[in-house]
Amino acid sequence: MLILCKLFFSFIKVGLFSVGGGYAAIPLIQNQIVDIHHLMTMEEFADLITIAEMTPGPISINSATFVGNKLAGIPGALLCTFGVVLPAFVLCLLLAYFYYKYRSFGSVQTILASLRPAVVALISGAGISILSLALFQAQKADIALSNFHIIEAILFIGGIIALRKFKANAILVIFGSGVIGTIAYYLV
Repeated sequence: MLILCKLFFSFIKVGLFSVGGGYAAIPLIQNQIVDIHHLMTMEEFADLITIAEMTPGPISINSATFVGNKLAGIPGALLCTFGVVLPAFVLCLLLAYFYYKYRSFGSVQTILASLRPAVVALISGAGISILSLALFQAQKADIALSNFHIIEAILFIGGIIALRKFKANAILVIFGSGVIGTIAYYLV
């Protein structure tokens, strides 16, 4: 019961403070689950985030569901998902009401424009955290060249090239990276 309360309130915090979408929520989920409550290791968390990215739907909701399921089964998955969605639902209702009432005011547009840099910073932080974990199997503070994983680096660069230069389908790139990575680790 205690773990369900911890999970629910942790994901309410994540849902309340993750401004800018699902990728902005990843560092907050990591902070709550890995750093503060020590409910998972960083490696377990990275695996769940990878699965959450590959499955259809918003990444913050998928992450909440997978974390809750891993730690407390179906009740945990339901509570975490509800916890991460509840603040956004309530805030959207309130903001929609006030936005439609006061949208013609210039200060409303100024506030929205001032939030953009913070969202970019949160998304960049999440990307750097995931990249350092993938390439070095360590958090940003523990990066060392001796931990560099060449297979992940090659898959990352190949995926970027396939997506940007050849405009490959993202799903095929994810699936292909998984297959190539599995074969590469099997042979090594």
